Amino acid sequence: MTLDRSVIGIESAPVERSWTSKDTLLYAVGVGAGLDDPLCELAFTTENSQGVRQQVLPTFAVLATQGGGGRGIGTFDPAMLVHAEQSFALHRPLTPAGTVRVTSKVTGMYDKGSGALVTSEAVAVDPVSGEPVITSRSALFVRGEGGFGGDRGPKGDWSAPDRAPDHQVTVPTRPEQALLYRLSGDRNPLHSDPAFATKAGFERPILHGLCTYGITGRALLHTLAASDPSRFVSMSGRFSSPVVPGESLTVSVWDDGDSARFRTTKTDGTVVIDRGHVRVRGVDGPGS
Repeated sequence: MTLDRSVIGIESAPVERSWTSKDTLLYAVGVGAGLDDPLCELAFTTENSQGVRQQVLPTFAVLATQGGGGRGIGTFDPAMLVHAEQSFALHRPLTPAGTVRVTSKVTGMYDKGSGALVTSEAVAVDPVSGEPVITSRSALFVRGEGGFGGDRGPKGDWSAPDRAPDHQVTVPTRPEQALLYRLSGDRNPLHSDPAFATKAGFERPILHGLCTYGITGRALLHTLAASDPSRFVSMSGRFSSPVVPGESLTVSVWDDGDSARFRTTKTDGTVVIDRGHVRVRGVDGPGS
């Protein structure tokens, strides 16, 4: 079992990625929209409510850039693969239904000793105009594939401010949250099959990291951007611990003006998304 480092930097052929109104509605429900109150997020969970225009949660951008047709990264046990980091930037708001043309490439493979960190980038453009729509970056950690003597990778400069959070939002998840979220396309059995989860070292199926990411993004959207997706610019974070469906999540936010830092934790204080950055536009114009 080994990683194929020859794929680094090779851009994939472009592929078209389309979604429908139903897809974006299902995604919203999959990341908990309407769970506290079915009437409070109708713009994201319905398409025919009187006086309410359907909108798209910004974190759907990550799904819209998946399936970019990139080459495989090697041969290894898929149970050893976990999502490590995720970021995206929106160049314009997403529409309830749409099509983008996506290209992707592996940008690095880093030796972390106990495993390898594989980073990639996907770029989605308007298929007619060629104008950018989404830039998405992610990192996967492959346990057991380190030790090849490579670069350990860049170090981030994130640190939690030495003050209490400016905002804290606690949101629930449902026991069947992973079963809902997987219908948006991620059918990894780690999130549904007890036998596969046990093989991967977990007592039971865990929540998708991108579901935790989407739940966090919802909290940030409502807290920092007044629930207006057109103001949401970018978001990044590092996955640090798994979530079991049914656990509640608390998003702590430190507002830095043009941007904010955040961290998502479980009820017992375990950090599940760390090193979070988010940018939103002000009500009077673009953010920096």
